[in-house]
Amino acid sequence: MINPLAKELNDTLSGSVVDALMSDMGKRLYFPNGIISQGGEAAKDAHFANGTIGMAVAGGTPIELESYKKNMPSLTPRETVAYAKTAGNPDLRALWKEKIIEKNPSLKNKQFSLPILVPGLTAVLSYVSDLFVDVDKPLLAADPCWDNYELIAAARRGAEFHQFKCFENGKFNIKDLEAKMKADAEKYGSVRVILNFPQNPSGYSPTVSEAKEIVRIVRELAEAGKKVLVLSDDAYFGLNYEDDIEPQSLFAYMADLHENVLAIKADGPTKEDFAWGFRAGFVTFASKGLSDAQYTALVTKFMAAIRSSVSCSSTPSQSLVMHALKDEAHEKQKLECRNMLKRRYDLVRAFVNNHKSDVLEALPFNSGYFMSFHVNSGKAEEIRKALLKSEGIGIIQIDPYTLRVAFSSIDEDKIDSVYTSIYNVANEYK
Repeated sequence: MINPLAKELNDTLSGSVVDALMSDMGKRLYFPNGIISQGGEAAKDAHFANGTIGMAVAGGTPIELESYKKNMPSLTPRETVAYAKTAGNPDLRALWKEKIIEKNPSLKNKQFSLPILVPGLTAVLSYVSDLFVDVDKPLLAADPCWDNYELIAAARRGAEFHQFKCFENGKFNIKDLEAKMKADAEKYGSVRVILNFPQNPSGYSPTVSEAKEIVRIVRELAEAGKKVLVLSDDAYFGLNYEDDIEPQSLFAYMADLHENVLAIKADGPTKEDFAWGFRAGFVTFASKGLSDAQYTALVTKFMAAIRSSVSCSSTPSQSLVMHALKDEAHEKQKLECRNMLKRRYDLVRAFVNNHKSDVLEALPFNSGYFMSFHVNSGKAEEIRKALLKSEGIGIIQIDPYTLRVAFSSIDEDKIDSVYTSIYNVANEYK
């Protein structure tokens, strides 16, 4: 049975691309008129006393133990121990939207939602799947891809997990992406595709011309009447090491592409700003023709997914990110770290360009934290274990034919030795 509040949101979204793409759970979600909403009213108007939120407060300020305070001396109690709002700190959300436009200038003057903050990018993917993926609505991703995609879509949502072959003949496989998207469109009338660039595990980002081709595929499907959800997983956004890479997120081009396209951007400071353990991610929505009321209804649905799971995200991490983004030294410090990653990338690139193996073939890579090898023998796990046991080197087996190496976590002076060992051990499995 659909709650009346859910029905009201569904009615607002009726006829939109969001309505056409929503899952069974998405239809059921609503934000209750309970503690959070009533507490929000009280925060504005309860001038004498506010007995709505379950925090210990003295003199209008949340109580903070000295054992916490001494390790976070520059932050106020409201920036550390107080509950955060369901969708995140409003000031941080607004600032992150400004940063998105700075990094994607073609978004200027385009309409898109205020980013919503959640506890990490994995939560973005999980909640998006709650709203839009189910047994009759499959998710399409690259092969190879991050293993959490399938776990979220198949195990949590009971959906089919479809994949396109990411590379063919050393290039991004536009042809198979188009074929698999068209196949889903014909069978289901809609497509849900997640495009992760720089990609995990390959470390690949599309060139300017490849990005245009991806946009063309989506536009043509939309013009043919198919509903298309494009989730841009931008976890490693901006970590580009070659000049021909498309500098903007695909979200920038999908945002107002067509009324039949729902563009979703997943990003955050965890990878971009080198704050992995903060568990702070953002989700942003855009679709040509969505009204303000429909954006509000969609954001409310998403807030319901947050409220019904973790309630809200961590306050200290939001406060730290907010202060960092306003710090004049922040961008300079980020650039220093990115330059370090670029040096590591250059060393890895030079090594694989100058070494051949009958067992290993480097997949295309030009960005991000990783690169991967296709293992011709199909014995990736055996190679991984042998490398760990004999050389004390840890890498990841993605599937029987794929090994991932995070050069981001290997010191520059060790890269040559690490890759020499990888090739030597792999060559024993011809």
